[in-house]
Amino acid sequence: MGQNNYSSLHGFILLGFSDHPKLEVVLSGVVTIFYLITLMGNIAIILASLLDSHLHTPMYFFLRNLSFLDLCFTTSIVPQMLVNLWGHDKTISYVGCVIQLYVYMWLGSIECLLLAVMSYDRFTAICKPLHYLVIMNPHLCLKMIIMVWAISLANSVVLCTLTLNLHRCGNNLLDHFLCELPAMVKIACVDTTAVEMSVFALGIVIVLTPLLLILISYGYIAQAVLRMKSIAGQRKAINTCGSHLTVVFIFYGTIIYMYLQPGNSASKDQGKFLTLFYTIITPSLNPLIYTLRNKDMKDALKKLIRVDYESTKTKNWKS
Repeated sequence: MGQNNYSSLHGFILLGFSDHPKLEVVLSGVVTIFYLITLMGNIAIILASLLDSHLHTPMYFFLRNLSFLDLCFTTSIVPQMLVNLWGHDKTISYVGCVIQLYVYMWLGSIECLLLAVMSYDRFTAICKPLHYLVIMNPHLCLKMIIMVWAISLANSVVLCTLTLNLHRCGNNLLDHFLCELPAMVKIACVDTTAVEMSVFALGIVIVLTPLLLILISYGYIAQAVLRMKSIAGQRKAINTCGSHLTVVFIFYGTIIYMYLQPGNSASKDQGKFLTLFYTIITPSLNPLIYTLRNKDMKDALKKLIRVDYESTKTKNWKS
């Protein structure tokens, strides 16, 4: 039998938090609650921004994409995670693990690039307000989104394929609650330098380059806001960018902090909790961040609730 055939036949075992049985019970409840919040919050944002004509702007087009991304991101992880947390069976099929690996890497890369695109949108809106609608036209917005999804897919295909081609010598124990690339690399029984260098190089392109562009965009935005003579204008600009900047800080802050941790046994559990934070909790916070700081979105959600209430009331009256 080939070196990787064992994993192909029997799948993988996700150790996750199996050494803390009581914690698993608590986590299963927490994950379920945050998953439901993620579903309801992001679906509400998508529907509200689609149904309200006032929100048919580039900013909300990108926000809809972020909400859809968060829905896909959590759904690719949570169902399998809950199955493993609820029962004694910690296995995941080989095909299921491969799909999760590719999708997780793809969607995670998209979020990095999408946040950079959203920062460029805010830069254009504040620094070039008179030309905003001309520059950020629907055709350009669509092209940017297609590029983001395509570049991220290419990144996922390259890195995940390199990782899966590593010989594992029958090792199928993943010290994580999902099929993540670093966890897959760790169980390889051959030299992984080439893969690690590829991950590092593409990590600079996919993670650090977008972060640099975001910081440059907000540098120009800060200069533009400080030059504004109107306090009301400054407040509006800060509110407009505040939500996005908060999401950027949470997402990038968690990732950077996690990967700067030393690889000792204590940091492994810490790494799992940090992964849990930015894959489960952050997507549920995004809708709250954007609605609490955004008057237009709050008004759109009120309209959506009102329409749903009136529709339910009409159905009850007819019955």
